Amino acid sequence: MTATDPWHRALADLLSRSHRLPPDELPGALDAALRPLGATATIYLVDVEQCDLRPLAVPGRPPPDPLSIDASLAGRAFTQVEVHATQGPPPRLWVPVIDGTDRLGLLEVAPPPGADLADAALRDGCRLIAGSIGHLVASKSAYGDALLQSRRSRPMEVSAELLWQILPPLTFATPDTAVSAVLEPAYAVGGDAFDYAFGAGRVAFSILDGVGRGLPAVLTTSVALAALRATRRAGGDLRDAAEAVDAAITGQWQDARFVTAVLGEFDTRTGELRYLNAGHPAPLLLRGGRAVGTLDGGRRLPLGLPADGVEVGRTRLEPDDRLLLHTDGMTEARNAAGELFGLARLADLAERHIAAGLPSPETLRRLSHAVAEHQAGPLRDDATLVLLEWSRQASARMEP
Repeated sequence: MTATDPWHRALADLLSRSHRLPPDELPGALDAALRPLGATATIYLVDVEQCDLRPLAVPGRPPPDPLSIDASLAGRAFTQVEVHATQGPPPRLWVPVIDGTDRLGLLEVAPPPGADLADAALRDGCRLIAGSIGHLVASKSAYGDALLQSRRSRPMEVSAELLWQILPPLTFATPDTAVSAVLEPAYAVGGDAFDYAFGAGRVAFSILDGVGRGLPAVLTTSVALAALRATRRAGGDLRDAAEAVDAAITGQWQDARFVTAVLGEFDTRTGELRYLNAGHPAPLLLRGGRAVGTLDGGRRLPLGLPADGVEVGRTRLEPDDRLLLHTDGMTEARNAAGELFGLARLADLAERHIAAGLPSPETLRRLSHAVAEHQAGPLRDDATLVLLEWSRQASARMEP
């Protein structure tokens, strides 16, 4: 594309409109920016439970129905993070909308009349616009409720409302490392949480599970998460972070509440992994696409309970290794016959999805839905997964 390409002019128009744009007016601004091209577009955002793609209403146009992720061509474009075409009639392009590498939804583009859907310039232009929409959705969501409401199929409990506000995006990737996470039940999540931070060739990551349910559990986990971040940003190490959480919890409550957790630091230059396991299920190591064992070192009591003489666990990952962390709600989900979902089943499904070449957020989406389908009735406990991948190939799958 050249600097005078019409898609660049459309992008410039959209960005110019965006500075003082309320969140609910984003679809109209996109419509106006594409009008000179003779194209139209509809923004679809993935719902919180990651089952459907829900459209944002465009002024003057009847809103389309939501699209099933698992039963539509649009859903395939979302799950594979690839552009797909529908010849029609009418012809359409389905373009993933991502914020960096975090999947937010799709852009349905009706191209100018007579356009060739396979034309590289057309597809590049659509990717350019879709990428900007991803950044705008992420940034504008903080300034109003419209974009958040559009991603919900029912009201969210107070505990979940609080927790979602303090979590990082579900996915982030650099050229050689990716982290993805998923939480269920999305509208009523309790004490589960995760965190990560990239910088200076390192990834700090954690998965947490606060004792109890509902708002009390979320409050405990929120304090733990804040103590971890404060210590990390002050230059503290894993032991410092664990001790800070201990002090924060015992200083605030006297009822012996606690948080189980895995805290980790991964050096993306050398492969060195340092970790602490505070009463939590052991992370699963996948090498060559196969589960080869769990990381069983670095043990201590849950955070918030006294722990002395703790040794930090150490291991060295190999290129293309993956580390799957989970809370017990994943493996302890029971079906109608009382059968546990179990670690072996979780590992087997993870191996299958990795072998299929799925992007890591899609692997986790399918794993969490498999747990929900196994469970007889609503999940009795939060179920959270975090996948750390040290793989250039896996990282490259995260954008269209």
